[in-house]
This record gives sequence, C-alpha cells and structure tokens, in this order.
Amino acid sequence: MDNSNALPLVLLAEQFAKLPGIGRKSAERLAYHVMSMSDKQVHEFAEALVNAHTKVHTCAICQNLTENELCYICSDPARDKSTICVVETPKDISAFERTREYKGVYHVLHGLISPIDNVTPDKLKIKELLARMNGDVSEVIMATNPTVEGEATAMYISKLIKPLGVKVTRLAFGLPVGGILEYADEITLYKALENRNEI
Repeated sequence: MDNSNALPLVLLAEQFAKLPGIGRKSAERLAYHVMSMSDKQVHEFAEALVNAHTKVHTCAICQNLTENELCYICSDPARDKSTICVVETPKDISAFERTREYKGVYHVLHGLISPIDNVTPDKLKIKELLARMNGDVSEVIMATNPTVEGEATAMYISKLIKPLGVKVTRLAFGLPVGGILEYADEITLYKALENRNEI
C-alpha cells in the first residue's frame, strides 16, 4: 500500500497481509473494504475476532477447538470411541465430517514433526494422544498429509502406539475420483498403484 495513504489504513493492510493466503493486493482490498463498513459492522467484526481468540480453546480430550470443556464430537455418546483419527489441524476434522461417513473420534496434533522448522515431537499433542490409549482404543488412523513431514510424523507416532497393542493404519492415497492420469504427479501415481484394490 502506498505510504501516501493514511497510516492507520496502511497498518490495517499490513495486519491483513500477515494472514495465510493473503497477499499485498488482497490485504489492500480488505483494508479498503473495512473503511466502507459502518461503525456497527466494524465493531461486530472486531468483537468476533476478540471473542474467537479469547473464548475458543482446545478440547480436553482430542485437542480440537471448542468453547466448552469438550468439543461436540467428544461429548457425543453415539461416536465410536474405539477408533481415533489423528489429524494435523482442526480444519482437517471439518473435511472428514463433511463426508458424513466417519463415526469415530479425532485427535489434533496441531502441527507435524519438522526439524527444519524447529518443530519437535514435544511441541505437538502426542503425549495427549498416548494418554488416550487406555484399553478402549482398538485402532488409530494416521490421517496426516502425504508429505515428508506427514509421513515422518505418522511413522513416529506409529512406533509409539504399536507396542501398546493398538492397530495403527494410514489413509490410502492415490488418484482422485474424476482425475486424469496424464495430469497426476509421480508420487500420486505411485500411491495409487500401491493402494490398489481387487475388483
């Protein structure tokens, strides 16, 4: 944003630019949009930001985000507590829930092991996951992304859980429905071959 603009507007755009996926031009558009909002709308927007930041915390069991002690999934008696799907972030849970097929519970790691980024296992919610291995859990599904960090995290956690007699599985990866082979990368094709099923 041009420094000839009012300083508060420049600072607002800089704050928007700190958000993931928001570039300089998008940040400028958002800042100008805020200027077109009514005082009431701006106060509601600011209040929503503050409320989300101060009232939302992690679930005591699965580490998902909630404003209660337990999230809506952990407090649902109909969920299958014997199966835990381990994900990287709370937004990954939303993706699974949209399928309406998974009936188990979740555990959010809040990141992946990445020595380059100084993210070590102790910085993730791994010990909270291990505390849930109380004899009632029969399967842990590792649903981390198929990246180097995701694979390393899945393998690390698997090595901790398997000695406890709990089955550890990994999501199958491969070609998406409707995907075209010529556009698939080598890793996707390899995973599609590796995870093939009999028909």
